[in-house]
Amino acid sequence: MVAVRRGLFIVLGAATAATTLGGWTQNASAEASSAPAPVQYFPAGAVWTQDVSKAAVDPKSSTIINSLAQAGGWGTGSMRVDFSIRVMEANASTPMVPFKRAAVFYTPDSDVVSSVPLPKGGGMEGQTGYQCPVTQQDCHYIVVNNATGKLYEGYGANYNGSALSASILAVWDLDKVYPASGRGDQCTSADAAGYPIAPLLFTADELARGQINHAIRFILPNSEIRAGVFVNPATHAGAPKGSVTDPPYGAHLRLKASFNVSQLKPAARVVAEALQKYGMFLADGGNIALTAQSDKDTQTKYANVDFESNDLSSLKVTDFEVVTMPATIPLTYDCVRNNIP
Repeated sequence: MVAVRRGLFIVLGAATAATTLGGWTQNASAEASSAPAPVQYFPAGAVWTQDVSKAAVDPKSSTIINSLAQAGGWGTGSMRVDFSIRVMEANASTPMVPFKRAAVFYTPDSDVVSSVPLPKGGGMEGQTGYQCPVTQQDCHYIVVNNATGKLYEGYGANYNGSALSASILAVWDLDKVYPASGRGDQCTSADAAGYPIAPLLFTADELARGQINHAIRFILPNSEIRAGVFVNPATHAGAPKGSVTDPPYGAHLRLKASFNVSQLKPAARVVAEALQKYGMFLADGGNIALTAQSDKDTQTKYANVDFESNDLSSLKVTDFEVVTMPATIPLTYDCVRNNIP
């Protein structure tokens, strides 16, 4: 582990984008000048912010990519972006509410704390508030507190008016560079792969500033994820059902440098450039390939930067390659938590 002093970092590059993006230039410059600097979720050295543009390609990359292509590629047949996951920010004045275990509770995977922050006006994934219907267990509760250096991420979460419950609560220390095995091998988090969600979500504010400085979360249908194993930085897997030629949880894919990003709309180009430099990590099972943070909690809105769900649909599975993976780890679900000082 490496402890560091926390803070926000300033993203450069918006000025360059503003000089080259044609009719979008004026709006982009205005948005970039007012868009807040993105949160630095973990210190330098964290796997999510590593430049992999020149990293070696995995020997099995072609086999894996071909397998995905034969299965139909992305879950809906084309690359789309989901905007439903919210990330709220807390501070010293944010109300704290009791935390309770849900009826279905994962232990020792979950952190157990007495209380969690509940920002006013916030809400769960896909919901208008903090209440999650009993028929929908996929509600994510995500709050980052820069003052305390904590990231709270819950799965199967619900607020009943007096306490927040969740099936799993992962409290990440944002001052630490976690080991390859994260919170512990075989341990889940609020995401099936066992790693944090928020640091892998790109935002409308980042698009306005013209640069994304981290890898991106992506998902595939369970039938296209290799069954029975995972690779770090994943520490867990959901319900993979794919063959040995499919990518395992934790696979790190990178958009090929040969892909011509200039064919994309300006905001989509920002995402594609991040996919070339930082890549994307396989995090969960599902159909909509990429995940962006909801703009309900950002200053910039996606409409302001002209970015829509289908703006990356020209990116095919065959435009990607797999970055060298570590050895696969058999999936047992026997969570052993790391001792995080």
